[in-house]
Amino acid sequence: MISRQLLREEPETVRTALEQKGVEDVDLDRVIELDEEWRELKGRGDTLRHERNEVSSKIGRLKQEGDEEAAQEAIERSQELKAELAEIEERADELEAELHEAMLRIPQIPQDDVPVGADEDENVERRREGFDDLRDLPEPVTPHYDLGEELDVLDFDRGAKVAGGGFYFAKGEGAMLEHALIQFMLEVHREQGYVDVFPPIPVNSASMEGTGQFPKFTEDAYPVGDTDPAAYDDDDLWLLPTAEVPVTNMYRDEILLDDDLPLKHQAYTPNFRREAGEHGTETRGIVRVHQFNKVEMVNFVRPERSDERFHELLDEAEEVLRRLGLPYRILEMCTGDLGFTQAKKYDIEVWAPGDDMPDGPDAGGRWLEVSSVSNFEDFQARRAGLRYRPERHESAEYLHTLNGSGLAVPRVVVAILEYYQNEDGTVDVPEPLQPYMGGREVIEGGEKVGESAVGAGEKE
Repeated sequence: MISRQLLREEPETVRTALEQKGVEDVDLDRVIELDEEWRELKGRGDTLRHERNEVSSKIGRLKQEGDEEAAQEAIERSQELKAELAEIEERADELEAELHEAMLRIPQIPQDDVPVGADEDENVERRREGFDDLRDLPEPVTPHYDLGEELDVLDFDRGAKVAGGGFYFAKGEGAMLEHALIQFMLEVHREQGYVDVFPPIPVNSASMEGTGQFPKFTEDAYPVGDTDPAAYDDDDLWLLPTAEVPVTNMYRDEILLDDDLPLKHQAYTPNFRREAGEHGTETRGIVRVHQFNKVEMVNFVRPERSDERFHELLDEAEEVLRRLGLPYRILEMCTGDLGFTQAKKYDIEVWAPGDDMPDGPDAGGRWLEVSSVSNFEDFQARRAGLRYRPERHESAEYLHTLNGSGLAVPRVVVAILEYYQNEDGTVDVPEPLQPYMGGREVIEGGEKVGESAVGAGEKE
């Protein structure tokens, strides 16, 4: 969350951020009033405590002096102060809870150089990579959802049968490709200095709140069991939407040392989100699904290092696509598409040539986001109590957090199936993945099973 000091000293900066990010459910004037009333009560409480301490110390002295009447008056005044103070503290606690809840709904302030725009149409393309030497492609390129079923490496009907829409089976070489990508990505990031973490898959509400998923995006999460979204306690559990949640919260309410930073963790997890395709081809295939694999990179850094680390993190995520030889572009998010928690964000979008979309590149096809590289500054740290001590004798300060996907696996699978497909319907395996696929150089597909795989005229 933002600091209360920023709210008090620069309310118009906060108001501008609300407008730029399109947040309409926050009454900022009311939040400011809550803070002012809370501070006034805290001040009155401090004054009453000071008076009560003076009265308490005077009671003993008056009794020693034998002035029982004055001592009794002091006792009565002390009791009045105690009752008044209890009333003030109760009201202050109520205001604190209301203020905390309101602060959780105020978004991060965009950095000054973030492009101002209303929505994704005003994002800024920064550069493209890998388009100078494109491989020869079939005409037309078969979309991954058709090719995946033809090769029997993707099975959408059976995925829907066992779990509903938005789920799929990866089979045979399709499953091998997903596993290979995960292992390859993890190895690349180990070379970059990342320490592996394999976190719990369910997370509690405190963790979801710590990284900014709650309370604003509760409806996108999958509860484990009959969980009340309004009950933010340590007993409820949710399937994680991204490894960012458990890995960032590993150090919640802890103080790290300066020598620990920068701290770089990576984690492979399955991820679960209710958001799925709403129309058109987005409902087909594995571009938007409820469960997907992803390797996530999470960084904890000193504040003065976060901007530099942001660009290093972007390069670390790009390295996966460079080695796979997949064309991609870098897109900077404008304020209206920046996201609730981010101060700055770049998306990495891989080129998938199978579906010719209106917003695709000149070469046809479309862009698929495979990574969002984000700088949260101290926004998550304030929510999760993530601090570090610059020197052992100094006060603890909030650190900065960053993360980026390295990468989202299903969309990379889409790009490989479409970009590396051949005229005969097979798919070349990118060279870096071949060792992870038992030396396979080509995905040739498998034989379908069951009566549904037999033509109607061939059935017995």
